[in-house]
This record gives sequence, C-alpha cells and structure tokens, in this order.
Amino acid sequence: MNKLQKLAGVAALFEAAIYISAFIFYGAFWDYPVSSDDTQKFIFLTNNQVVLSVVNLAMYVVFGVFLAVLVLAIHQRMHTKVPVLSQIATAFGIIWVGLVIASGMIANVGLGAVIDLSAKNPEQAMTLWVVINTVVEGLGGGNEVVGGLWVLLLSIAGLKTGELPKLLNCFGLFIGTVGILTIYPAEVLTEIFGLSQILWFSWLGVAMLMRSNSPAQAR
Repeated sequence: MNKLQKLAGVAALFEAAIYISAFIFYGAFWDYPVSSDDTQKFIFLTNNQVVLSVVNLAMYVVFGVFLAVLVLAIHQRMHTKVPVLSQIATAFGIIWVGLVIASGMIANVGLGAVIDLSAKNPEQAMTLWVVINTVVEGLGGGNEVVGGLWVLLLSIAGLKTGELPKLLNCFGLFIGTVGILTIYPAEVLTEIFGLSQILWFSWLGVAMLMRSNSPAQAR
C-alpha cells in the first residue's frame, strides 16, 4: 500500500505539471491563425503536427495514465472506511481516465486525417476538423462534469474518513462543484476548474507523499 501511495503522490504532482505546461503552451507559444483562411490554417497545422501531437499525448494520454494511478490509490486509501462512497467515486474516476485518454487518441488520429484530407479537399477537411474538435471538447476538454464528480465525491469521502487534509477536501468540494457546472457552456468555468486543479493536484500530491512517509502508514 505504501508504495502505491507514494507513486500516486508523484503522479498527482505530474498532473499539476501537465496542467501548468498546457497553460503555458497555449498561452505563450500556440499561435493558431484563427482569422486566416482555411489554406493558411492547414499549412500551420501541417508545420506544427509533431508539436501538437506531442502536446496532445502529454495533455490527455499521459495525464490519463497518471490519473489512473491516483484514482486507484485514493480508492485503496478510503475504501475500508467508506466502501460505497469510495466505489462510486472510483467509478467516476475510471470513467474520467477513459474519456481523457480517448480524447488524446482521437485528437492525434484526427489531426493526421485532417492534414491528409486537406491536400485533396480543404472544405471537407475543415468540416472534419470542426467535428473532431467538438468531439474532443465534449469528451475531455470543454466538459469537466465527470472529473468534477470524482473530485467532489472523493472530497466528501475524505471529510468522512480524515484520510486527507480537511482544507484540501473543502477545496475539493469547490473544484468538484465548478467541474459539474461546466455542463453549462461557459469558458470561464472550465478555466477556473483547470487553474484550481493545479493547486489541488499539487496539494494532494504533497499530502499523499507526507502521509505515506509517516510511520502509521508504513506497511
């Protein structure tokens, strides 16, 4: 158990780092030509395919792998004290893992398909690009309901069990609620959820590492 808790603590810190990297990349380096014509957009995507593919891999697939470790470790920590609540939270956590990883794979496969099609039929390629972005946003980019439910439920479980710091759990209640509210299409809610998750994952990672190093947690 102790090894899994340490691994999960490290995974949570990596989750925060991925969030930070994504915000930096899209805020400072990604300069997609929104106002340009379709030809210029496809030229840009073609020239930046490798970079965007790597970013998608990190943001979605790698994030999902670390998230899977974290979901299982938190379930292991809490399931004996609140078995039903822990199982429900874990179910949403696993679903979130699947959605996030699927989003990354669809984004990268779709990017390649769009670039190939753009050489033959730019109009169809742009339609496909819009569809792919909509699917990715719906699964794991612009809608954080499933992730919000996971954070909310495990925060409630944390308050009941005392396995995580009380303030962290209270913060998790806020983040989880915001995540659920992203069902309403307001970009500000998604941004609040993402920025808050940076602090939450960092705090959670440190808490799990400190707890796993305590004598009472040694196995």
